[in-house]
Amino acid sequence: MTDEITETERLPLRVFAEKAYLDYSMYVVLDRALPHVADGLKPVQRRIIYAMSELGLSAASKPKKSARTVGDVIGKFHPHGDSACYEAMVTMAQSFSYRYPLVDGQGNWGSPDDPKSFAAMRYTESKLTPYAAALLSELEQGTVEWIPTYDGVLTEPRLLPARTPNILVNGTTGIAVGMATDIPPHNLRELIAACQHLLKHPKATVPELMEHLPGPDYPTGCEIISDVNELKKIYETGNGQVRARSRWEREDDGNIVITHLPHQVSPAKVQEQIAEQMRAKKLPLIEDLRDESDHETPTRVVIIPRSNRVDADALMAHLFATTDLEKSYRVNLNMIGLDGRPRVKNLRDILGEWLQYRTDTVRRRLEHRLAKVNERLHILDGLLIAYLNIDEVIRIIRFEEDPKAELMRRFGLSEIQTDAILDLRLRHLQKLEEIKITGEQAELAAERKALEELLASDAKLKKLVGQELAEDAKKYGDVRRCPIVARPAAQALEAAEILPSEQITVVLSKAGWIRSAKGHGIDAAGLSYKAGDEFLCAVEGRSNQLLILLDNRGRAYSLNPRELPSARSQGEPVTTKLDLQDGASVIGLMLGDAGDKFVLGGGDGYGFVAKLDDLQARNRAGKAAINLELPPFTPLATRDAAGDRLALATAEGRLLVFPVSELPEMAKGKGNKLIALKGEDRIVAAAVLPAGSPLEVLSRKRILTLKRADLEHYVGTRASRGNHLPRGYMQVDSLQALKAAEPKPDGGT
Repeated sequence: MTDEITETERLPLRVFAEKAYLDYSMYVVLDRALPHVADGLKPVQRRIIYAMSELGLSAASKPKKSARTVGDVIGKFHPHGDSACYEAMVTMAQSFSYRYPLVDGQGNWGSPDDPKSFAAMRYTESKLTPYAAALLSELEQGTVEWIPTYDGVLTEPRLLPARTPNILVNGTTGIAVGMATDIPPHNLRELIAACQHLLKHPKATVPELMEHLPGPDYPTGCEIISDVNELKKIYETGNGQVRARSRWEREDDGNIVITHLPHQVSPAKVQEQIAEQMRAKKLPLIEDLRDESDHETPTRVVIIPRSNRVDADALMAHLFATTDLEKSYRVNLNMIGLDGRPRVKNLRDILGEWLQYRTDTVRRRLEHRLAKVNERLHILDGLLIAYLNIDEVIRIIRFEEDPKAELMRRFGLSEIQTDAILDLRLRHLQKLEEIKITGEQAELAAERKALEELLASDAKLKKLVGQELAEDAKKYGDVRRCPIVARPAAQALEAAEILPSEQITVVLSKAGWIRSAKGHGIDAAGLSYKAGDEFLCAVEGRSNQLLILLDNRGRAYSLNPRELPSARSQGEPVTTKLDLQDGASVIGLMLGDAGDKFVLGGGDGYGFVAKLDDLQARNRAGKAAINLELPPFTPLATRDAAGDRLALATAEGRLLVFPVSELPEMAKGKGNKLIALKGEDRIVAAAVLPAGSPLEVLSRKRILTLKRADLEHYVGTRASRGNHLPRGYMQVDSLQALKAAEPKPDGGT
């Protein structure tokens, strides 16, 4: 017994892995993910349609269980998972997914709200739609190449003989290895009109074809708002984006009704997006939202405005910008061409290749028919000979040992003709049958002549293709569902345009808890605070204004006043909304319009004027506002820098008053010297005094009111030291500007 020698192939892992992945990639690209330009189908779709035709599930037949179809597909042609196969079948049956469905389903096949909510295949039934005949009607007429199935037991068509450019009719999406495809659906009549134009004018340009095919046509009937140049770019390059928008109308009662949604947009999701804005109080223009969709009107979403004065166009523009009522679709016309290679093609290349395939298919069909006609004429020639010599034929059949050979020798017949004679029944041996044969010969001879003329003339062949396209357009086509209206992209309304502006008071406690109260004149110090906490500061303004917070390290932060908790509660910590540095705490609030000015400064005696807008931070961490060595004083609002004066009190009991106009206006920084400080002296209080306003000094619960004449003693130049306050008031707790007294008729105060 000899040892068996086993030969092994040794390859570097790098070479083996590269080859294996390349083989897998080519399989995914060519046999799974990308459609073919000829019939516009992926292999699984093609096999589903062919399997259904083999089961006799035409549009005129009774439907069968979908499980039967899926079983045939995965058992005979497509050895993959049943769930993926059934899902591909479901998509071809959904009228909201396919512009011209190929499968007619009975049962639950999903809904626009949830396309994947279809019932299991054991519950649903299906058959082919009439449009599917456009892909299958010429299958048995010698038009396609047949290839073995995966197990070699059966054969299947390599491509279907599509009578329409299905690659653009229904479109498709797919992801392969290193490439993807996103082909939108189109209107069949428009596509065929473009094909007919290209047949007559082979050098037609993309803009000329777009006169017949202006853009995609989605099954949901939405509005296509892409500019003509955007659509032109798509059809010239094969790449781009299509923008689609819902269609709506306003009824007599003022309600807004959405009647059509963009492709693959769920009505339930849109309603949830609108309802979420309503719950967040970001959309007070809407009072109520209802879904009145039913079987007769698949899309009817009713939006009830708060009043008839609401600008419906502005409201819908806001909803287009903030919800899926407006959506952009990526277009990537990537497909497998007639050369078997995947490539992104422009509109002219796609229609040109398909027309070449269609012309070749028609030629093969005509050649197949011509062969059948010639074969039948050959048989009829033999039958006619037999009828003209019927007695001799009968004698040979009755008395000769080998009548077949004798007939062939005696009359010069072929084997096919002889078999046809021997297969004749006795009842056909009558004079009338001879007349039928002569008549059939004349008809077939005329048909053969017409077929030969068609095959000999490219012009006549193209004309026939065009005529058949026109018939299919009339049979399967319909009007465009999606109007094309170029519109700019929608812009969301500003919060000030949507939300009402109301008076508010923002309150901050020493522990850093913040809240907002409606109205002005609130007794902020008298509100309820947590144990151990107390009032720090408050600022009055309006809900649509800008709220800036300043911490003890000179950083500024921004918050939306509308998002603050109500003053009926004890508020919430600012640390839940801001990212404060370790040891930092908020010490001041600013609330006003973007152009309002505030005096900022530190205890080290430097400061400047800043616009509120310059202090706005874009993130939770805030932004640096003041460069300082000592903590800043509370920011002070100044409305009129020309008339306002700044009052500063120091720890030594000095008071200085000077015009705010002497301070520089800066976005951030240290600023200029406000007051001259010596030793450990620092600023402890500050106030901005409007023109003519008295000043109130609070010192150890004692109040000193300095009238206009009294203030002149403390007026000085910026950066001077100021004068001492009266004895007993030198330990200043706070400064406050009082309302100026009304002038008397005699000019007094």
